[in-house]
Amino acid sequence: MEFTRKKRFIANPQMELYGHCLQFYGQPPLENISLTEFETFAVERLKLLKTVENLGVSYVKGSDQYNKKLDAEVSNLHFPYRTEDDGKLPVGATEYEKRRKDHISHFILRLAYCQTEDLRRWFIQQEIDLFRNRFNFLKSNSKTEFLRRNNLHYDTISLEEKNVLQEKLINSSHAVSGSTVDNQEIYKVPFQDALDLVRTRKVYLKAGYVYIPHQDIVSIVLNDFRTRLSKALALTARSLPAVQSDERLQPLLNHLSHAYVGQDYSIQKSVGKISLEQIDPLSGKSFPLCMRQLHRSLRENHHLRHGGRMQYGLFLKGIGLTLDQALQFWRSEFTKAKVDSDKRHVWRKSGIAHHLANTVPMVTHGGGSIMLCNVDGQCTKPSSCSTAEATAGWCHAGHSSHNDVCAVSETALCGRLHKATPLARGG
Repeated sequence: MEFTRKKRFIANPQMELYGHCLQFYGQPPLENISLTEFETFAVERLKLLKTVENLGVSYVKGSDQYNKKLDAEVSNLHFPYRTEDDGKLPVGATEYEKRRKDHISHFILRLAYCQTEDLRRWFIQQEIDLFRNRFNFLKSNSKTEFLRRNNLHYDTISLEEKNVLQEKLINSSHAVSGSTVDNQEIYKVPFQDALDLVRTRKVYLKAGYVYIPHQDIVSIVLNDFRTRLSKALALTARSLPAVQSDERLQPLLNHLSHAYVGQDYSIQKSVGKISLEQIDPLSGKSFPLCMRQLHRSLRENHHLRHGGRMQYGLFLKGIGLTLDQALQFWRSEFTKAKVDSDKRHVWRKSGIAHHLANTVPMVTHGGGSIMLCNVDGQCTKPSSCSTAEATAGWCHAGHSSHNDVCAVSETALCGRLHKATPLARGG
């Protein structure tokens, strides 16, 4: 006689934990993760919560724009997105990894944001807003499955009581109509568990109890979620010294609570390019006031002094003007200047066959210099900028000593509002 042993199917506890796309975060993760994964999960969760906070300020919570932008951020950061499978875990590791990341990252930020009352308050508010958005887009049967998985049992009224209160339920709630009241469960809970609905007068209130249709059950679920999360953060704060004793985790946790996770503006990812034809139109509507005045003076006088050329040349480089375009721009402008018959303009690229003492650098990225040279080839150095006669063409607000002699009309220099004063040159 042969005996065969039947194989017992043992459910994977992790698969059971991530069986629904939405969690109540009641059971902490028990697996081991690397420090790199620890930090990555924490930073991306923090980015998501910061987005929730910013969107709540810029848009009405629950509006189409709010939901659209939040959905885009959830998708970009690879957190659980809206699913059409009634909450069941789809085949494949992609959705499983998203739910695992959502679970672990939540508990990591618990460690970082349980330290003070302000941090706990901020964390709870953002998690509630995120939970509300995700719960509202669940299907009706997915919501019921979520309540069953998390042992959330709320009292429902009987059919007889529903018939008695049918008219009042229809008049008090937008989620109930004459055709849906019979097929929709109505929950009876104490009014303090649904203060949001009571405040906005969206439910029927009687004898200290509110009657909430199944569609608006998110209010009492959120109240339960807030209570559990608040208690969990308090317990986490008590055990935090044991976690901070680990030298690997303490710097990460201390940094997370005040980390900046926004866009990095120190790295210029894409440099815009402009053409010579765009300089004049852009100067009138996009240039800062000081650069606008420099450009106007250059176009009128066809000349700028050393300081003005240095500032304006660097500005043109910063907005995307190439070296060749900068050489062409300065050459074409200075050749329009009126000079004596015995002098001529000599344009030389920097570092080519002339002494450094006679060089007036134009653009630091390889521009050139402009010098007034006699016919016999002797070049004259620019006069000192301290004299009143040398102020023509300076026209920038870099030094206050020149502000008094620079004629400013119809504009302000570098953010300062100055009234135009008709001062004589050298006066």
